[in-house]
Amino acid sequence: MQQNAFKTLKLIAKENAKKLIFTFSLVLAENALFLMYPIFAGFAINSLIAGERVKALVYALVVLFMWFVGAVRRRIDTQVFTSIYAKIAVNVILNEKQNQKDDSTIIARVALSREFVNFFESHFPMFFTTVVSIIGSAFMLLFIELKVAFACVLVMVVFALVLPRYVRRNDYLYLRLNDRLEKEAAAINLGKFSTLKRHYDIVSRLRVAISNREAMSYFIIGVSAAFLTIDIGGKDSAGHIYSVVTYL
Repeated sequence: MQQNAFKTLKLIAKENAKKLIFTFSLVLAENALFLMYPIFAGFAINSLIAGERVKALVYALVVLFMWFVGAVRRRIDTQVFTSIYAKIAVNVILNEKQNQKDDSTIIARVALSREFVNFFESHFPMFFTTVVSIIGSAFMLLFIELKVAFACVLVMVVFALVLPRYVRRNDYLYLRLNDRLEKEAAAINLGKFSTLKRHYDIVSRLRVAISNREAMSYFIIGVSAAFLTIDIGGKDSAGHIYSVVTYL
């Protein structure tokens, strides 16, 4: 199933290469601006404290441009991915009709095709943003707080070692959830209380398990950031401290 999913994602990427490259270029630009944001914010804080309000306006211009790029990216996102989904949905329905599949199977396959599009629309940009933020923040810290940067690298190495096992477990839970959702129409058509209760109990447990793992991940990251914040050196600049804490 994982191989089929990978092949489908690869096919979607190949058939819509130009649209995806353009969209992800905007994602890259937006992430680059977000990485520069703490530096400009720290500069603005120091300028305001020093009474140099004109210099602080540079920060306002950067934020304005950052939100402009974000707005353009979101507008294009909607146009690109709705057109990709419409094309895929039509092809899936026609192919399944030719193979004489029942309506519940077709509906499940169309819903699954939406998940593939969501991967490019939401999950991949989120993954890309996370990777760029983590690596980019550590890189920027090398220039403004070397000791904290090395501590961040150490934490990243530890996370990288446990990540494969974490991902495998997540994949297992998501695959079980997708398999169960594909059987939802059949359970509804059967209409038995015991079957429906068992189906939705399993779906609930899987969603809770996924949510619990996400919550634990946020907690671990938060605790790590708290310990790293303690390592910030004694600097007189309020802007410097803000920049370091923001990167963390």
